[in-house]
Amino acid sequence: MRAVIQRVSEAKVEIEGKVIGRIGPGLLVYLGVGKGDTEADVQFMAEKTANLRIFADEAGKMNRSVIDIGGGVLLVSNFTLHGDCRKGRRPGFDAAADPALAEGLYEKVAQVIAQQSVPVEKGSFGAHMHVTSVNDGPVTFLLDSGRLF
Repeated sequence: MRAVIQRVSEAKVEIEGKVIGRIGPGLLVYLGVGKGDTEADVQFMAEKTANLRIFADEAGKMNRSVIDIGGGVLLVSNFTLHGDCRKGRRPGFDAAADPALAEGLYEKVAQVIAQQSVPVEKGSFGAHMHVTSVNDGPVTFLLDSGRLF
């Protein structure tokens, strides 16, 4: 499982002009589910997302999590995070999980984050979405449940 996590002042996701998810301060998380991902990957990604200390404390140091600041998470599915651009000019997506499996694991990540008292808004799995965000920093991190980076 892979994620791009961005610290935001606000973010929203729209489909056909209708807002389906919106947060104020918190995290915009693009999540890609890969072949072979399991419940262990769900737990790792959800726990890491909720507890990653990337918000400033009183001294201005990144020492607070989204839980600590009372922020939200906007979770957006993104299979292209498993795109392979090493050869040719067109990405390959062989490493991305089958959509039926990916959707279930994506939903579980949202549930586990929410169980940690973090409000979670979501995009629509598999839909064409427009995501708007105001990055705070910018602060952006890459996570991989296989700890590849």
